[in-house]
Amino acid sequence: MTHLLHIDCSAVSQGSVSKELAAAFRKTWAEGRPDGAVVHRDLGVEAIPHLDEAGITSQFIPSEVQSPEQKAAGELREKLVEELLGAEAVVVSSPMYNWTIPSTLKAWIDQVLVAGRTLTFGDDPNPLAGRPATLLLSYGGGYTPGAPQEHWNHVDPYLRTVFEDALGMDLTVITAQLTLAGKVPGMEELIEMSQKSREDALRATEERAGKVTAALAAAA
Repeated sequence: MTHLLHIDCSAVSQGSVSKELAAAFRKTWAEGRPDGAVVHRDLGVEAIPHLDEAGITSQFIPSEVQSPEQKAAGELREKLVEELLGAEAVVVSSPMYNWTIPSTLKAWIDQVLVAGRTLTFGDDPNPLAGRPATLLLSYGGGYTPGAPQEHWNHVDPYLRTVFEDALGMDLTVITAQLTLAGKVPGMEELIEMSQKSREDALRATEERAGKVTAALAAAA
């Protein structure tokens, strides 16, 4: 069954800007595809286990000789992979933590990137190629091109590598910058810029969701 795969990553349950953007995407999605199924994983509430030895070795050992730990780890990976492969669209919301992605998101990525399933090499087409993926990112500081700390941003480049380069998905990245303005001393002068960035991100999110739902409806 096809569905929207929605991944949230913020550890914050209230006041998360990245989750606010995801909620806006979901609202537009529901309006455009009222009967569309959604698989939602909030990794801040229920984290995915990090890939461990049992999960790695389960790929290379026949099921009949696997340990209970390997079987459990393999079953989890398969479930997560099937959720991704079954998605007609993917939306991931994530804050920046210490200049990179939350470890919960990295754990999910490590679980779903599986050679021969979601990863292909050479001339083999990727099963996810061309499907729409939307990244909704929130940065406490400012990392726009030309900003003093632009090169500290290890969120956008890494996630583009995963979703665009490795998986071949049709990727759009939307970012709200300076989200800590008004909360962190010394950033008061950036509050207006922060509010504008947030409003622009919400608008772009709604537009992207509308385009995705319209394209999927037209292809149905």
